[in-house]
Amino acid sequence: IGLTLDEAGWASVDELLTKLAAHKKPLSRAELEELVSTNDKQRYAFNADQTKIRANQGHSLQTIELGLEPLEPPAILYHGTASRFVEVILQEGLKPRSRQHVHLSKDTETATKVGERHGKPVVLVIAAQQMQKEGFVFYCSENNVWLTEKVPANYLKIV
Repeated sequence: IGLTLDEAGWASVDELLTKLAAHKKPLSRAELEELVSTNDKQRYAFNADQTKIRANQGHSLQTIELGLEPLEPPAILYHGTASRFVEVILQEGLKPRSRQHVHLSKDTETATKVGERHGKPVVLVIAAQQMQKEGFVFYCSENNVWLTEKVPANYLKIV
C-alpha cells in the first residue's frame, strides 16, 4: 500500500489508516487497537503514545533495525516446520529466507502450531546455548519469538 517505515520498522498509524482506506480496506483506529491487543501471536506493537505501529519481528526488509539486545537463550529452542521441508533442513540447516532472522519457539506447542500452518508439522530441537557458546547471537522479540541469523544443521535434531 506504499506505507513508509522508518529505520526501526515503525509506521505512522494515521498514514496506515489513510492508506488502508485508499485501498478500499478501511480500518478504524479502534479496530486496529483491537487487532494489536488480541492477536494471538502478538505480532504488532504500538509505540508509547500509540502514534506508530510495527511488526515485532518477521521483517522482510533488511534495513529494519528492531533495536533488540543480544540475550542468552535457553539451552533448547524449537522450530516448527512442515514434514516436506525436513530433509532439506537437516542437510542445509535453517535459513531466514526472505526474513532477517530464523524464528524459534521456546516450547514445542508453539512450534507445532507454526509447523501446522505449512502442512504436516514436525518440530525440530535446536541446541541454542551450544550455538551461543560457539559465537551465534540470539535475540528475543517483544512477543517472545527467539531470533538468530541461521541455524546450521549440526545444531538440529527432530523431536
